[in-house]
Amino acid sequence: MAGLVEPAARKERLDKFLFFARAIKSRTLAQKYIESGAVRVNAERTIRSDLKVGAGDVLTMALHERILVWRIIDPGTRRGPASEAQTLYEDLSPPTLPRAERSPYEAAIAQRDDGAGRPTKKERRDTDRFRGGDDEP
Repeated sequence: MAGLVEPAARKERLDKFLFFARAIKSRTLAQKYIESGAVRVNAERTIRSDLKVGAGDVLTMALHERILVWRIIDPGTRRGPASEAQTLYEDLSPPTLPRAERSPYEAAIAQRDDGAGRPTKKERRDTDRFRGGDDEP
């Protein structure tokens, strides 16, 4: 049996991979997400949802208020249970910051005691003034 060639490494469309890995709920949403330019493949920004990705490729994306960095282990063949989806990639993401350390701007505006309820009209006006909104007479 001379001339046997090893099969090429299997690759899958980027939108399908994000769907199979359960990063995004549907392929349509995955296509829109990719076309918005929010995904990088091997440090190169892409807007092509039909880009073929395979084992060894590194995806970088901002999703759910986090920066996700995934190295693809297997492109997958179906959208299975979450335990199966987690075996498709290795998570290389940096750790998330505690909520208080994310942004001093966020902390200054959104600081409310637990159980304080909705802001009062006066608190809302104060927030609007702080943000640079129109001042009332």
